[in-house]
Order: sequence, then C-alpha cells, then structure tokens
Amino acid sequence: MQPLKCALKTSQTLRQSPLSSVIRQILRTYRTTSHLNAKVYPELEKQQDDRLQRDFSSRLASGPTFQHFLRNASVPQEKSDSSAAVEDPPPYLTPEALLGKGRKVYLETYGCQMNVNDTEIAWAILQKSGYLRTNSLHEADVILLVTCSIREKAEQAIWNRLKRLKSVKARRLRSQVPLRIGILGCMAERLREEILHREKLVDIVAGPDAYRDLPRLLSLADSGQRSANVLLSLEETYADIMPVQTSSNATSAFVSIMRGCDNMCSYCIVPFTRGRERSRPIASILEEVKKLSQQVLQLIQERNNICKQIHLPAQSGSSRVLELMRRGYTREAYLDLIHHIRESVSGVSLSSDFIAGFCGETEDDHLQTLSLLQEVRYNVGFLFAYSMRQKTRAYHRLQDDVPEEVKQRRLAELVVAFREGATEANMAMVGHTQLILVEGPSKRSTTELCGRNDGNIRVIFPDIEMGDGIDCRGLIRAQPGDYVLVKITSSNSQSLKGVALCRTSLQEYSAHR
Repeated sequence: MQPLKCALKTSQTLRQSPLSSVIRQILRTYRTTSHLNAKVYPELEKQQDDRLQRDFSSRLASGPTFQHFLRNASVPQEKSDSSAAVEDPPPYLTPEALLGKGRKVYLETYGCQMNVNDTEIAWAILQKSGYLRTNSLHEADVILLVTCSIREKAEQAIWNRLKRLKSVKARRLRSQVPLRIGILGCMAERLREEILHREKLVDIVAGPDAYRDLPRLLSLADSGQRSANVLLSLEETYADIMPVQTSSNATSAFVSIMRGCDNMCSYCIVPFTRGRERSRPIASILEEVKKLSQQVLQLIQERNNICKQIHLPAQSGSSRVLELMRRGYTREAYLDLIHHIRESVSGVSLSSDFIAGFCGETEDDHLQTLSLLQEVRYNVGFLFAYSMRQKTRAYHRLQDDVPEEVKQRRLAELVVAFREGATEANMAMVGHTQLILVEGPSKRSTTELCGRNDGNIRVIFPDIEMGDGIDCRGLIRAQPGDYVLVKITSSNSQSLKGVALCRTSLQEYSAHR
C-alpha cells in the first residue's frame, strides 16, 4: 500500500500548487476551442481526423518492429569509451583470510561410518586450507565434532560433550589463539538454532553438505561472529575431494558412493538431515578405490608383518568368456593389474581361481586361458571343471553345452600349465634364506614342521633343536607361532623344503636384513 499512498499524496500536492491552476486553465481553453471548431467547422474536424490518421499510420510503418526489440534485447549495450571503468568492490573475505595459518584442528566423530567418511572429507578441505591436525584436545585451536541425529541418545552425548568443552574454552589463555568450537553433520542441520544459542558455546555450525564452507565459517568466527551453513544440496557429493584418513593407525577405510536417502522410512530422520539421495560419479569412486588399493600395495611392500601374497581370481583368460561370466573386466585389464602389482611389491606371490568348460567356452577360449597361466606363472592355483548350479544366472540364461569329457580334458591341461609355472616360480627360491611362520607338525611326517613363508607358500623343514636368535643365545625347538629362518634346499609346484637355521622374531629379522 505504500506506493499507492505516495501517489495519492503527490496528486494532492499538485492540485494545490500554482502550477496546477495554470495547467487546468490551458486544458479548459483547449476543450472549449475544440468544441467550437467541431460545431462551426465540421469539415475542418474531418480534415484534422484524416490528417492525424495518416500521420499515425506513417509513423507506425516507419517505427520499430517486434523483431527490433528482440534484437536489441539480445545484444548487450557497449560501454562508451568516455565512461570511466568501474571496478568490482573487493570481497569482504580475502583468500588470505580463509587460510588456517597453521592452526591445529581436533576432530571427534560420533555415529555411523558415513560420519567417519564425512570427517575425512572435512579434514581434507581444512588441510588444503593450511590447517594442521592434532590428536591432543588441549593443543587444539579448533575443535570440531562430527555429530549424529539418528537417535536421541547420540544427540545427548554431544550436549554432554559440549558442557565439558566449555571448561576447556574457559581455561584458554588470552595469549593463545582463541579456541573455536564447531558442530558438523546431522545434528548441526537439525538443531542449528539451539546449538548456536544454547550457552553460546559453539562458534560455527556446518551441515553435511556445507563442509566446503568450513574455511569461511572459521574466518567469520575469528571476527567474533557465530555462523552457520546447513543448506542441503541436491548435487553435492564431494566427488572431487579425496578423503584424508584421520587416523594413521586405521585398519580399514570406507569409500562413500552416495549421500542422502529417498526411502523415507517412518522412523528415520536421515532424509531430513542428509537430504535427497544422490550418487557420486563412477569415475570418482574408481579413482578413490585405486588410491586405496595403491596404499595397500605400499603397506605390503613396506611392512614385514604383512604377507606378500595376493589372491586374484581370473576364472578365464578369454575376454568373451569373462563377459559371459559377468566378471566386469577383460583379459587385458587383468594383465595390467598383474603387472602393476609386481612392479609395486617385489617378490609378491600370486594365487588365482580358474574354471574349465564354462557355458559357451570354445577351444580358442580355452587356449587363451592356458596362455594366461603360462604368462603369469601363479604360485598357488585353484582349478575346477564347471558344474551348473541352480538359481544362478547361468542356470536361467545360458546352456551348459561343453561335454563333460571336454571339461575334464581342458581341466587337466590347465593343471599342467599351472604346475609348470608354479614349479618355475618356486625353483627361484632354492638357495635363499627365508623367514617362516611355524604352523605346526607336517601332515605327512611327525619329524617335520610345516610353516608359511612371506609369499604364503608352504615350507617343510625338520623338527630339530636350533639356535635361539640370530646370535645363537642357546638351543630351542620351534613351536607354532614362532618365526624361524630356513634355508630352502628344494621345491616343487606345491611346496618348498629346507633346513632350519635359528628361531628369530620380526624385529630381529628386520634389523639384520
């Protein structure tokens, strides 16, 4: 109503001004003259009307068309050379203001594996912005709690934790960088108002889709503002951010392939705290899996307490058969992986599974499997003739069309090829000293012990007294669980044989390598 009131007031002002009386007099004179001309000179009135009509039609024909307006609307107006250039004002937060400048971050994770992944994403963002990580609460300049809202008990744990953090913040010395506390994750989205205002302890609040905004939120907190970003997104998957593991001693890692949920279970709050379901691009998932796989290979190479053996089921050496099996890779991709593993882990031992005579397997497919066995030379193999299983996809979609005698003949040929390769691979270990983990007595002889070397190959050696330690501190008989140095004297496709030198340990063995 405000614009209307303003218009009415302006109209009243004009009516009361001297100018308005002059305008009214002019209009009255014009109306009177026009009325007289119409009565006295009707033909004059008609001539004037005709002239006005022609004039209007002429101006209309020569005036702008509809296309003229469209064309002008689509072409931006060029700036005049004489006009001074106007620069955009500087941003209120400079890139330098978003940097962590070495401040230390302490992260606590509550709830599910998804929150573990969220913690790794948040830390990847902060690390890139110049923050450092600390595992000590009292060293931290920033404390971030990655929270859960799936149950009331989970939220209550956060409220209790915030009460304890209040005393940590109160003891902060004035000479130190001010301590900032933030709530991240599901609880942040659900209770943002209460979190910010309850006891005024929390400085920032960031929902599951707002972790990219953490540097800005922390920068605002430095100026004394409490800030929040809990907007849910239909697109955010953090696909371009490689999570950084927050624990150097972690024994597992999680790869997140989707965020949010569309199921809307009647008891669950997840769709409302994490938003609608959306998946990461496949390329992003594969990139992260490859990185984790490479980290595993590096650990196998570096750590003496990890067996240098990898099981890679091939099933077939034919890409066509692999497609029928729905294995998801080709012969070429499999061989590339084999080469990469052997380049990453020196002396790695490989084992595999193979099926002879799968549905539709031709003689050429079989020959390709034989050539794969000969090229890779596995240390351990598990080979079988195909037998149709009910309820499988092959049972419903394919035909078990390879005769049984052909399956057995092909299996025998695969076994021969495997044994030749394994014999050659094991023969290379003869004459070398290897560290063996003792499993117990040999199944074939009570006077011998059986163990496994670093490649998970079975090693048989006599159960005799041996030196205790590399420096022979005394004589001892090896027990299951002991590490023993064994010099390999012979081999076949299945196992190695040798002579025990002394009992040792992983630490002692590593120190003398």
